[in-house]
Amino acid sequence: MNNQQSIIYTKEIPEYKEKFSKVFRKSGKIESKFYEEESLRLQYELVKLQKWVIDNDKRLLVLFEGMDTAGKSSTIKEFNNYLNPREARSVALPKPNSKELGQWYFQRHLKQIPNAGEIVFFDRSWYNRAGIEQVFSFCTQSQHDHFYRQVNGVEEMLVDDGILFFKFYLNISHETQADRIRDRENDRLKSWKLSELDYKSHKAYAEYEVLRDKMFRLSGTPHSPWCELDADDKKRARLNAIRYLLSNIEYEGKDESVITGVDEKIVKLHN
Repeated sequence: MNNQQSIIYTKEIPEYKEKFSKVFRKSGKIESKFYEEESLRLQYELVKLQKWVIDNDKRLLVLFEGMDTAGKSSTIKEFNNYLNPREARSVALPKPNSKELGQWYFQRHLKQIPNAGEIVFFDRSWYNRAGIEQVFSFCTQSQHDHFYRQVNGVEEMLVDDGILFFKFYLNISHETQADRIRDRENDRLKSWKLSELDYKSHKAYAEYEVLRDKMFRLSGTPHSPWCELDADDKKRARLNAIRYLLSNIEYEGKDESVITGVDEKIVKLHN
């Protein structure tokens, strides 16, 4: 079993500080020009990574959780921009049907784990039981507790079987969440993303915070740590998510000058 993950912060790389010292706006958000240039550099590395995964029959599973409106889907889209869609897919499961409700809780998710040579992105996952299901009583307290008795063992088995496994949590402030809900209300191209549950989740933000910290504490382990990203600036979070992933996989043709570490203000590891 080998899924050890670590962080190298950009402050440890003098060239980064010198080269990118003026890439942020006064607001602290990243400049669009820098984002576009840096994103493209990282996309080349992701294509190399996928070729390595395919050529060596590797299996890569990348799981995304986070606050509502934190940008999970758009971050997955950023990862997927130039990947071969035949060997990379995104999984966003609907609520379980009556048959699935009678199955082992993890069963429907595990049907989606990657085959040899494949990359799979989970847009939410079995951690629904750690958060939203608990907040809105979609599961019992007993089911919630049982989930935590099993989840680390399940993930350890995945890693022990050779799956490269990454867990990202996109975190945003209560204020940012309110702004993004208003943005979706006012944009007809985004309004479909809103549901009554989004408004209820916003009101329950404090409960989500408590459950988030519990999740980090109980399921952040050496074999499957949580990479927490401050996603108040979506673009900055996306770049750091990609850098974190690439820096923790030794794939063929890796350009270390592109993988310049992650931002200590954005990334935190829970293991």
